[in-house]
Amino acid sequence: MWHDKGGCGSHGAGRRGWGFGDDFSAMFWGGGGRRGGGAFRGGRMFEQGDLKYVILQLLAEKPRHGYEIIKELEDRCAGSYAPSAGTVYPTLALLEDLGYASVALEEGGKKVYSITDEGRAYLVQNQSAVDDIFERIAEFGASFLSDGMREINRAMGSVGKSTYANAASYFRDKEKVARVREVLERSAKEIDEILGRTPV
Repeated sequence: MWHDKGGCGSHGAGRRGWGFGDDFSAMFWGGGGRRGGGAFRGGRMFEQGDLKYVILQLLAEKPRHGYEIIKELEDRCAGSYAPSAGTVYPTLALLEDLGYASVALEEGGKKVYSITDEGRAYLVQNQSAVDDIFERIAEFGASFLSDGMREINRAMGSVGKSTYANAASYFRDKEKVARVREVLERSAKEIDEILGRTPV
């Protein structure tokens, strides 16, 4: 089982794409993603339906606000991933409809969610699936906290800063934009060759 703060570790790479911005993150975490086996399948952080188990497990530990669920999962995944509010809140609503979670209004109108007895029973019935999900999360988080990945993260951050920090001074210069794009595309191709990966 996934206990206490075991999850994925502490803050690390940062889920925003090492300084590359949201577009880069969307590309990294989206359909391209990791291929084949490994901790996550098909380039997705979770398989369909996994998030309800994750949220129920977090609620089994203690009642939480929706934003606390997002932050807690980000913390446990070494800062490398956090679910969007657009996926967490509909899942909470679903769990409430199913009778697996309840919601109470705090002073100020904030909603706090708790697991119900039915929700705890549902977790027990699906314990093997829950354990599998969090084992994969732990594997992924550990990879982001390794010394090798820390070096790569720093290098990626440097590339991101160089590419975007000076964007205002060259984005209208078509020749410079073309040269920067060429360097990035060539680098991506060389990395694919080193890793033996088929380009997307």
